[in-house]
Amino acid sequence: MKIQLKRGSKPVFFVVFILIAVFAVLATVGVHTYYGDVTTTWIRGLADIRWGIDIRGGVDVTFAPPEGYDATKVEMDAARSVIETRLLNNNITDYDLYIDYNADQIIVRFPWQSDDTDFDPEQAVKELGETALLTFREGAPSEIGEDETYEDLPLVLSGSDVERATPFYNTESGKYAIQLVLKESGKEAFSEATERLSSTSPKGIISIWMDDECISYPSVSSHITDGTAEISGSFDADSATALANKINGGALPFKLITANFSTISPTLGEGARDAMAIAGLIGFAFICVFMIVRYRLPGFIASIALVGQAAGTFAAITGFFGGDTGSFTLTIPGIAGLILALGMGVDANVITAERIKEEIYAGKSVDGAIYTGYKRAFSAIFDGNITMIIVAIILMGAFGTTDSIAAIILSPIFTWFGASTEGTIFSFGYTLAVGVVLNFLFGILFSRLMTSSLARFKPFRKPFLYGGVSHEK
Repeated sequence: MKIQLKRGSKPVFFVVFILIAVFAVLATVGVHTYYGDVTTTWIRGLADIRWGIDIRGGVDVTFAPPEGYDATKVEMDAARSVIETRLLNNNITDYDLYIDYNADQIIVRFPWQSDDTDFDPEQAVKELGETALLTFREGAPSEIGEDETYEDLPLVLSGSDVERATPFYNTESGKYAIQLVLKESGKEAFSEATERLSSTSPKGIISIWMDDECISYPSVSSHITDGTAEISGSFDADSATALANKINGGALPFKLITANFSTISPTLGEGARDAMAIAGLIGFAFICVFMIVRYRLPGFIASIALVGQAAGTFAAITGFFGGDTGSFTLTIPGIAGLILALGMGVDANVITAERIKEEIYAGKSVDGAIYTGYKRAFSAIFDGNITMIIVAIILMGAFGTTDSIAAIILSPIFTWFGASTEGTIFSFGYTLAVGVVLNFLFGILFSRLMTSSLARFKPFRKPFLYGGVSHEK
């Protein structure tokens, strides 16, 4: 007895095929417009991928307090703020900066500076790890003469005189501010300076300097004798916290120690990337040929679905669907995750094609074989893919930033043994998760739509095209 089913509409195959083809082209080349030297990117392509340090080359360093020192969260945030300021002062704007609070570590990664043949990574790391020189000085930056530096302004306090700086919301003014608390060593000098500067007209200024950068210059409105001052201004919650972190960073009671330091040559990284790309393309071509020869029509449709899955993964990497530029960094393990996800896609299509073949040999019609084949294959595909997604989430939670969604979800587990921020492994988990999710879309849904659609055409209703040997009347 044959199973009579309502077959899919004939145009569905062509609609899905065209959509996948257009999407693959756009995800590969992107859309850019040029006006003189200005390039505007409307849709990002492969050329817009942000490559990891292990590919484009750069510096990977881990900072930590001296052995035996248990740093607080406030101190770690302050240290991060100092390192961030120094990166920007060195014109290093493309960097990754994470904090692992459980292990008291700060992980910094930044690429080689382009067109800089004299870049010394060891010296750069040394400068990043030095304790920041925080000073409070009389006068504003505008008062520094042409042949003078910030050191020519009279010194009021040093970072060692600061107990803490805390951001808070002032209910009276309705604005955010920073409460500054001084140690006994700084109270007298601060009292003398504020007494003198508050009596001038206009009010005097005490500027706050991080190394040679002025981070704030509030005016002195009153004489402060108890060593507790309020820095007010046009602050929001973020800017108030940022300034407090910088002040606390200059008052850190410890020097950051370089716990781990490594560099990688751009030539080595790009060579590995190119080798993996070539190997991936060759492997993909062989897989498509094998699928078509072995499974005939389902193999041809599987090849189209795999192209869509690959394009979707690249789109998620480049920011095709929107978001901040460079929001994701692709590393060599990330490429491996992409290839593994495509392997899962091949596996899903192989399982489905085998099930369809079995139904054809069992004597079912083409329609019945397609329906039952996909139904029987789904449970096995679902179990395997869900398992891989769980693994990918664990990898992203364990080796990603501590404020990522995966890390927050798994934080009760990582509290016991600590997370380990490692961007290269996070990249692997991300591409694996994205690829497996897309496998459900392209490898199951779209491939089924295309197969059912082609089965409506008389030339494609021969059981031979689905792996069988019999003929349907």
